[in-house]
Amino acid sequence: MFTRTPKVFRAFFLVVSTLLGFVTLLRLPKHPDATRNSESYHTGLSRERIDWSRFAYTQYATDRSYLCNSVMIFEALHRLGTKADLVLMYPAKFFVSENDSSIEARLLRFARDNYNVKLRPIEVIMKGGGGAPWSTSYTKLLAFNQTDYDRVLNLDSDATLLQTMDELFLLPPAPVAMPLAYWFYPEERVFTSGLMLIQPSTDEFNRVLEEIWDNPSEEYDMEIMNKLYEDNTLVIPHRPYMLLTGEFRAKNHEAYLGNTYEPWDADEVLRTAKYLHFSDWPVPKPWVAATQHVIEQTQPPCEVNPATSQRDDCHLREIWLGMYKEFMTRRQSVCGVAIQDQDAQ
Repeated sequence: MFTRTPKVFRAFFLVVSTLLGFVTLLRLPKHPDATRNSESYHTGLSRERIDWSRFAYTQYATDRSYLCNSVMIFEALHRLGTKADLVLMYPAKFFVSENDSSIEARLLRFARDNYNVKLRPIEVIMKGGGGAPWSTSYTKLLAFNQTDYDRVLNLDSDATLLQTMDELFLLPPAPVAMPLAYWFYPEERVFTSGLMLIQPSTDEFNRVLEEIWDNPSEEYDMEIMNKLYEDNTLVIPHRPYMLLTGEFRAKNHEAYLGNTYEPWDADEVLRTAKYLHFSDWPVPKPWVAATQHVIEQTQPPCEVNPATSQRDDCHLREIWLGMYKEFMTRRQSVCGVAIQDQDAQ
């Protein structure tokens, strides 16, 4: 008689959960506006009207720069017409009162008043003395404690949101759903915590907290999520939900495309992507000025134009540079307006 080993059982669960996720996504409307054009938007498993107040996009901010980034994510979600709530977890030391003229207070009030963001003061979780750039990234895991909601979608804010992702809230139940970190494939099979669909739970939150404090300081949010949920994570396909800016500098795109036969079309990939994450080491994050030397050494090369046999096709470079320019232009547009002195207007 055949007996399933735990390893076989876990593998079977992963395969089944992944297939369920793909099937559900395929049955959802493809166009980002479809959720706004149908009163009976559903997964195909139920025709009941969706109560969108049970879902929320969550952001966390630990300093002024990331607070601005979060406001930019909320601006995009508001502009794109999401139906879900918007929740910002921010340091309790930041004040929101009208008589506070700090940049942090102005950004918080701007998000609340213009995008209907719900403000949740929290205590920042920090380990490792705060020296490492990810020492406060544990704070994002406070999303597990947002038990006012059935599901929350937490997005890292060092990114550009290109399309709403409301359909993910309707995936089959799972404690957490994440995309695989395709850029590590095939060397490693790990999930990325840059995008997490979470079912908030007091029990799970306590479990996550215990793992944070009981593990070495060099294990950050991504390592913790993989350690806790590796065997029961619902897989979100990275296409179109997770695209790194570094992909436009890569020489081989098989990991992102998921096959060896599909041609790389940068324009089409960007057109269909929903979430563009800035990851371009050694290029810094887009709100930090890079030296001209770094830009020149890392930007995509111009390619040979088959028609002229000359190295003059710089379209890919223009796309890549345009991502950074668009982010900074939008940052000034959104956060610049937010921090203006209202009394001076």
